[in-house]
Amino acid sequence: MTTTKSKIALVTGGSRGLGRNMAISLAKKGIDVVFTYNSNKQKADEVVAEIQSLGQKAMAFQLDTSKVKVFDEFFKQITAYLKEQTGSTNFDFLINNAGTALYAPFAETTEAQFDDVMNIHYKGVFFLTQKALPFINDGGRIINISSGLARFSFPGSSAYGSMKGAIEVLTRYLAKELGSRGIAANVVAPGAIETDFGNGHVRDNKDVNAHIAGITALNRVGLPDDIGGVVAFLCTEDARWINGQRIEVSGGVSL
Repeated sequence: MTTTKSKIALVTGGSRGLGRNMAISLAKKGIDVVFTYNSNKQKADEVVAEIQSLGQKAMAFQLDTSKVKVFDEFFKQITAYLKEQTGSTNFDFLINNAGTALYAPFAETTEAQFDDVMNIHYKGVFFLTQKALPFINDGGRIINISSGLARFSFPGSSAYGSMKGAIEVLTRYLAKELGSRGIAANVVAPGAIETDFGNGHVRDNKDVNAHIAGITALNRVGLPDDIGGVVAFLCTEDARWINGQRIEVSGGVSL
């Protein structure tokens, strides 16, 4: 790759929070964006309009990333769109971002809760990436969104943190197995961020917010703008030699 102009990214969970910021940050790098949303089409349409205002193409598709059985139909939809827009069914960057929160003590976590978190944070990522492989251009990038909770521990996040740990191991395997195609795979691991994730658990709970700021070297909680630019950078030519790495973007939590 010699330029990011006219490259195409697929972002899961791009209608709000970190995914929204990632999609817009990619557009600011001259990358066209296809992204998914789970239920809020209005928010998705707003992101599409914002990306288009930056001069890039954008399209949003509904997808529940926890439901592997719908992935074949999803890729039929997006590849038809790409074929119409570009003459090719392929894209360059896959950002696995979609997620859900679970705050439950280990002893009280139910099998149903565990399965819900696993399906969206691990199984869905595993098989969506597998289904995407025929459509990712050689020399492309895969970026999996993990969490600082795979390194440090907060009570109540055992299931969520475990799934993110699994994603980090998977990413190293992707980097190894896809290297022959020139596809790099990396992890971006945000710390606690002020978004609506988990019903605004970090953003709206003053005690939680103050606690996290107090154990962060840069003395504040993260913002979406702290994350999207890192993801976009990993899709540029300057990041071509970064592969199989975990980049934590947390301001230095629990150092």
